[in-house]
Amino acid sequence: MRLGTSSPLKHISGEDWAKNQVSLGCSAVVFPLSCNDPEEKIIEYKNAAQKHGLMIAEVGIWRNALLLNENERKANMDYCVNQLKLAEFLNARCAVNVAGAFGPVWDGGYKENYSTDAWKQTVKMVREIIDRADVKNTYFTLEPMPWMYPTSPKEYIRLLDEVGRDRFAVHMDIINMINSADRYFKPEEFLEECADLLGGKIRSCHIKDIHFISEYTFKVEECAPGEGEFPIRRYVEKMNEIDPDMPMILEHLDTDEEYLKYLGYLKEELNGLYKTL
Repeated sequence: MRLGTSSPLKHISGEDWAKNQVSLGCSAVVFPLSCNDPEEKIIEYKNAAQKHGLMIAEVGIWRNALLLNENERKANMDYCVNQLKLAEFLNARCAVNVAGAFGPVWDGGYKENYSTDAWKQTVKMVREIIDRADVKNTYFTLEPMPWMYPTSPKEYIRLLDEVGRDRFAVHMDIINMINSADRYFKPEEFLEECADLLGGKIRSCHIKDIHFISEYTFKVEECAPGEGEFPIRRYVEKMNEIDPDMPMILEHLDTDEEYLKYLGYLKEELNGLYKTL
């Protein structure tokens, strides 16, 4: 597998960014620019990644394409399409977004997120993005979430089938799907289910941890690797079996210092499993 972080960390140029990532033991990256950045800067960072042998694992989108406001929804859809086109230009493994929310918080949990209409609109939205971008090498993916589609590997399989586009694939964030006591207390079984059902469709993975809070009722919280109870090494071993080049991206930390600390933890914990350059 290839280890990476969602943060570009402090840097002053594309060359500095790429060299820094390699020096930290990373061989995969999340592209730190967007389609709205100047073309010459995008090319600078693309060339730096290629020069230093870095796989561009993901182009992030992180916009709600299911907004009720028509003008805002159209703007977000255009951005989704352009980010997917950027992923194609970069030869990235995927562009990734969440399905979207039917409420004021773009990634929030709402009753309406589970409606039949939400499912139909998600299918329509994914088809439109892929058809408009017309990519040939990269993939559009949705990150699973605890409170919007898809919340399980079975839902993801159904979504893949209903969308019916070969450029629609899987982004794996297994921690986001641990939204029940059953999945938390039986993580190995849930991991096997995810791997068996989604397998070769997975293009990139996030790596983090989850901690059980002993208070009523059932409570868990996302945390940094090693601060929770999830079997991280087994997770990586399973993803590595699926694809020896699978990117595993450390995310949701607040400072450069935290990224360096937990990247160090992962390198020690995953000794022998990750590729260096």
